Amino acid sequence: MTGTLVLAGTPIGDTADAPPRLAAELVAADVIAAEDTRRLRRLTQALDVQPGGRVVSYFEGNESARTPELVDALAGGARVLLVTDAGMPSVSDPGYRLVAAAVERGIAVTAVPGPSAVLTALAVSGLPVDRFCFEGFPPRKAGERLARLREAAGERRTLVYFEAPHRLADTLAAMAEVFGADRRAAVCRELTKTYEEVRRGPLEELAAWAAEGVRGEITIVVEGAAEPGPDEAGPAELARRVAVREAAGERRKEAIAAVAQAAGIPKRVVFDAVVAAKNAAQDGPREGKGHH
Repeated sequence: MTGTLVLAGTPIGDTADAPPRLAAELVAADVIAAEDTRRLRRLTQALDVQPGGRVVSYFEGNESARTPELVDALAGGARVLLVTDAGMPSVSDPGYRLVAAAVERGIAVTAVPGPSAVLTALAVSGLPVDRFCFEGFPPRKAGERLARLREAAGERRTLVYFEAPHRLADTLAAMAEVFGADRRAAVCRELTKTYEEVRRGPLEELAAWAAEGVRGEITIVVEGAAEPGPDEAGPAELARRVAVREAAGERRKEAIAAVAQAAGIPKRVVFDAVVAAKNAAQDGPREGKGHH
């Protein structure tokens, strides 16, 4: 008889949001795998429970090495509870490897639903919630971040991101460049905590606000792209979209094809727009020299 892997959601800020079943699972588990054992200790104290089994650490640095050990315990009949620092395990947190390994071995996997920064931010953002996608943390390096955002530029669904506070301004500025300065967004800071704040507005405006410095846990919600139309973007805008893709490392031919497909127009139209923009840039200096 194999055991059961239990993924338990933990509070993202307010410990009063802990699901009632969490306390029972903490007592019943044979093994508790925690992203941070010190945080787990504070949580159990807040819930006034004593863990019933042994506690082991399970974080990014030891996830690969510890997974086989936990799978063996599950195979032997143990009930293993996985908790991370906040929210649901495996959602931008450790857990995916363990879930995949357990499923491969035919071990039962269940969950204790709990708080989620993704869904909480989405719900309070004021942006469409009927269709959305979670993009996790954008890449740290500017070029890689720009390329990742470019991939999502035509996404119609509402986009949800996590971000570190010290990179927020740069990420919002990159989003304004790729998605458009007027694209609506919401920055959700310190959700469910004492200093919770939700800033809503165009990406350009939010980037300027974030440049002054922001602290705390951050979730960004961005409005999806508008439905394309042949007359929606003029030549200058089409050329700008191609330039953004080229700046991110894409070849011009592929960039033109991608922009055309996203806008629902022939590639020739985009090509002509790029040529016109290039000619305009070259003509400008010549006119200036004529006046001197």
